[in-house]
Amino acid sequence: MLEDLRIGDAYDGFLFLAESVRNPPVLRPHRHVELELNLVVRGEVIYVHEGQSYRFPKGSLLWFFPSQVHQLIDRTTDAAYYVAVFTPRLLESACRGDCYLPLRGSEFSTPGILHTELKPEDFDKLRTHMEQLVEEGLDPDILNREAGFGLSEGFRFAHNDPDWLNAGLRQLLLAAWRAQLGHKGSGRKVELHPAVQYTLERMQQTGVKDDLESLAKVAEVSPSYLSRRFRREIGVSLSRYRNSIRLGRFWESYRLSGGCSILDAALAAGFGSYAQFYRVYKEAYGKGPRQSLT
Repeated sequence: MLEDLRIGDAYDGFLFLAESVRNPPVLRPHRHVELELNLVVRGEVIYVHEGQSYRFPKGSLLWFFPSQVHQLIDRTTDAAYYVAVFTPRLLESACRGDCYLPLRGSEFSTPGILHTELKPEDFDKLRTHMEQLVEEGLDPDILNREAGFGLSEGFRFAHNDPDWLNAGLRQLLLAAWRAQLGHKGSGRKVELHPAVQYTLERMQQTGVKDDLESLAKVAEVSPSYLSRRFRREIGVSLSRYRNSIRLGRFWESYRLSGGCSILDAALAAGFGSYAQFYRVYKEAYGKGPRQSLT
């Protein structure tokens, strides 16, 4: 649950643009010692935190404090969002004024995911600043393939000019917080039914039956009730979420196996056949696995 983001000593954080069409889904609940900031620049993303689901459209600015366990649930196929993280070292040196002190805490005073939908002028300023910072970073395909913090053994974030990036991250942090101050959340959150919450937790486990009937039986509700409630509260169908979980497992298996075939990794991830895996993969990334993996 506590993720090591593998940030080298030369860096006070990192920044990259996550894009659905090339960013493998990492849907497990997690937290990290770094403060995280997301800016949605296209499409929509869905997170779950403390039994509530949140939908964030374009223009949303959202924060995850170090003690907050959060889980990406889904995103539209066109979604793109900047992910920035800031180390405790940066927070300690940059956040000295009274208005910035909340950024040094492990959690925010108000429960839930702190967020706002930015004014167009604030959104444009932050997006432009982020675009400039990532220009000299690693290739976007690499960053997306590594899901930001590295699924492959030995991966480390890098930038052509760490000092310039660090200075930019400091400015980004303060500018984003100034844009956040005085704003309240948009209210795009839904309280999860216990059966839905339990289903999310159970589907994270490996080796369990994840078909609708089995999940509903364990949650002690009818399959039709669980299906309706899941879609209404999470925002996507249970089958779509299950496929995303399996895609995430496929990527972990394929990268870390050291020679595992695409078919073997797909079957290990829970797909029933190559045809099923191919359909889900192409729907997520716009092309077949052999086209993008070879």
